[in-house]
This record gives sequence, structure tokens and C-alpha cells, in this order.
Amino acid sequence: MPPIPLSEAELQVLVRKAQDGDTEAFGKVYDHYFLQVYRYTSFRSQREMVEDLVADVFVKAWEKLHTYKPRKDVPFGAWLFRIARHVIIDTYRRNREIDEMPDDLLDPDRLNHADASVAQHDLLQVVRGALDMLPRRYREILILSYVSELTHKEVARSLRMTEGGVRILKFRALRKLETFLPEEWRRRAEHGRPFGSEKRNKPRSSPFSQATDAISPSALL
Repeated sequence: MPPIPLSEAELQVLVRKAQDGDTEAFGKVYDHYFLQVYRYTSFRSQREMVEDLVADVFVKAWEKLHTYKPRKDVPFGAWLFRIARHVIIDTYRRNREIDEMPDDLLDPDRLNHADASVAQHDLLQVVRGALDMLPRRYREILILSYVSELTHKEVARSLRMTEGGVRILKFRALRKLETFLPEEWRRRAEHGRPFGSEKRNKPRSSPFSQATDAISPSALL
């Protein structure tokens, strides 16, 4: 059974207790953010490295917790994902394999001709391949927004940007990403039909929303 979502106020109480050495309180913070961090890391690294990276993120967060200063304009999640980002970047610098995709997944022709009945695992790979073609800042914003489900405020603080800047780059990133996704997804998005469905549905914001919706948490775990 998944943990009950915590409000920012509840998280701040737990963080203060954890800063005083309460490991049980930190465990609750870990439970709250685990899936978000796991999803983020899954899209930024090779599969076999994900579990180690997630562990490194929370170990680093525990070690650096004393440096966190509660501020109304900086949610704890933004601070945590800033750590996650730096852990992945540092690992990338030590190991060039992380954040690289096989050449065949970066081929636009392959992405363009992906069949609509592609298996869930292949769908995940196609999305990762498309994301990998984007500029790094575009990729970060989409992953934090859609995969880790952070708010504009949390994304902005994680990347040291304004919320307005996040909204603008997110819009541009989605438009750019659409050019790398299979034509079938773009056609379905125009008609408000989700990927893999023959029934008309309410319009979605982008093909990327449909792609991430099609990936269940179990596909990432």
C-alpha cells in the first residue's frame, strides 16, 4: 500500500525532526519521495544503475540535511531534486555510459515508424530515445514535470529558474518533443485520443502526456 501523500507543512515538520537526528522521520520523507526520485532517475540513467543512484540521492540528502533552510519559496522537494540532479551529473562525469542511449533508439526514422501496438517496454524506450534528442534543459523540465510530477514552483527552484521561465521552456520542449515522437501519437493527440485507445477522449495537453500515462509505475520499478 503506497504511503499517504504529505502536505508541504507536514514534510517540513518531518524534515525538522530528521535534522535533529530522527531517522524514523527521515524514513517517512524517503517513502514520500521514493517513487518520484526513482522515476526521475530511471529517465536519466541506465536501468542497471537506477537503484544505486536512488540510494546515493537519499544518502546524500541525509548527509546534507543540516544545510537545508526552510523557505516558503523553496519547497523541500525542489531541494531534494537539486541533489538528485547533481548526483546524476557527478556519476555521469565518472561514468560516461550514464544518460546515453543505443544509437538505434536515437534514429528519427525508427521513432517515426514505431508501431502503435508497441509493447510497454518498447514504449518506454521510445520515449527515452525521444527525450534524449532534446537539449538538456528541455529534457530536465519535462522529466521533472511529467515523470516526477513536480509543480512549476518545485521545478523552478530545482533548476534555479523563475516559474514563468519554466512554463515557457516547458511549452517549447513539448513542441520540440512532438517532432521526435511517432506520427501515430501526434495524430491521436490532435483528435483527443490517447495512445492505444480507439475511443474518443477529452483532449490531452501533448503526446508526451499520453506516453507517460501509458507507462505504469510497475514499468519503472
